Amino acid sequence: MTSKPMDTLDTSTAAREPKRGLPPLTLNASLRWDAISRMLPENLGNTLEIGCGRGGVTARIADKTTGLTAIEPDPVSFALAKSNIGHIAELHNCMSYDLPDAQTYNTICAFEVLEHIEDDRSALLEWRGKLKQGGNLILSVPAWSDKMGAWDEIAGHFRRYDPQQLKALLEASGFEDVRVEAYGAPAGYLLEAFRNFSGRRMLADGGKDIDFADRTAGSGRLMQPDNGLSGLLTTIAARPMVWMQRLFKGRGVGLVAYARLPE
Repeated sequence: MTSKPMDTLDTSTAAREPKRGLPPLTLNASLRWDAISRMLPENLGNTLEIGCGRGGVTARIADKTTGLTAIEPDPVSFALAKSNIGHIAELHNCMSYDLPDAQTYNTICAFEVLEHIEDDRSALLEWRGKLKQGGNLILSVPAWSDKMGAWDEIAGHFRRYDPQQLKALLEASGFEDVRVEAYGAPAGYLLEAFRNFSGRRMLADGGKDIDFADRTAGSGRLMQPDNGLSGLLTTIAARPMVWMQRLFKGRGVGLVAYARLPE
């Protein structure tokens, strides 16, 4: 995706205001958020979220931050993010490497981003350069390298990750205190089967002809509930899935990880 120079970025800034209704999450994202929320430090400090999508998770971490910046390169998702979280976050329609080099953060979050980047090691090194000493990196990725399927293809994933592989990658990139946890069982297995079924249909209907970068850009728009009835029904349906997930800790279809930059 073509990046933009900082002087031409589409930017939205606003004073932090009381939290409005939270943007709805997909069923799978609800499972993910439950795992992420239990891994977050109590105080995230000045925080950058890379690839915020429509801002569903951004809105949920805002209360733990002292300053919140979110970037989203896809212009469609960025426009929705402005509507959803423009009152609590400084938003940029750009890539992470477009941000000023001198700006550093206490915490960087990147949820369902790393698998879209061909050179994941270089991305981690770039993100490390934006962290203050002792800063936190919190991310999520799809789990198990041998489970690549049609959904990964239509969503623009270069890979999935095994827990030890992700831990080793983070340590090799200069992070310590690395923790990696699987999430999503048992409901995630059914959700992933449905996504792969849908992915096969999309590929058969012309999805194979979509440029890989465009698949990545559009991945955050796939199967998203709106802020109306579908969002409410999705939120209600997710609750028993989240409760069940806690009985199957450490199993599932995705990984969440925490790592820290040495002091």
